[in-house]
Amino acid sequence: MKHWLKRNLAFARLGIQTNLEYRFNFFIDAIVQPAMTAGIEIFLWFALFAATNTETLNGYSKESYLAYVIWAAFVGRIAISWMYEHMMMDEIETGSINAIILRPMTFFEYYLSQLLGYKLVIFLFSSLVPLSIVLYFGLPTALNRLPLVALLIFYYLIFIHAMSFMTACLAFFLNRVRSFTLVKNFTIYIVSGELFPLDLLPTFWKKLFLNMPFAAGVYLPVGYLTNRISTELFLTGFINISIGLVVVLFLSYIIWRKGLRSYSGTGA
Repeated sequence: MKHWLKRNLAFARLGIQTNLEYRFNFFIDAIVQPAMTAGIEIFLWFALFAATNTETLNGYSKESYLAYVIWAAFVGRIAISWMYEHMMMDEIETGSINAIILRPMTFFEYYLSQLLGYKLVIFLFSSLVPLSIVLYFGLPTALNRLPLVALLIFYYLIFIHAMSFMTACLAFFLNRVRSFTLVKNFTIYIVSGELFPLDLLPTFWKKLFLNMPFAAGVYLPVGYLTNRISTELFLTGFINISIGLVVVLFLSYIIWRKGLRSYSGTGA
């Protein structure tokens, strides 16, 4: 256990150092992109409320929606792993995965620890932006809930990494597996609640999406943080992620084992 922990902490530091080496890219990833997304959505919600000439929408005020979209833009940026997904695909496609599978570690944990280490730094830096905005404008945010929200986000990251691992393993069999990444990420963008709060959906679709683990990526943590949902609904996110994680890990293991049996590495 001691060696496992030491090894994975080293992987986490590697992920942090690798990404902080390119500080401008880090600044774009952690601050600029989510800030631009939040800015666009703020203008859209202002326009929507102005067009409808109403003070509330679905029982929530304009301030509530503004708080939601500001936090959702940054949380949604944290709760993705497309960069490491592409890296895992490259390892398999080029054959450089040989250097990993021959060492006393797993391909899964090698990139998971790097992902969590990097996302921890992203979370610490990027969360300062929405925090400053909601405090300055007095937007509804329950800051005492932030530690529990962070716990759910990082648990969700393990699930997302498992999905990325499963998708990357398809590179053992397919040449254009990156198309799955685009479809997967766009679908998650909608069903996670990053595009709009899931409570705006019709009852059937709302229940369906809330019972999926993807809602724990944006809607549940942001909804809980901005007082849109109850504690009971928020805690279902941990259950849904656990169920989804078991399913995805099982499928990933099958694809991984079959991929290794058919794999012949010729790279480094």
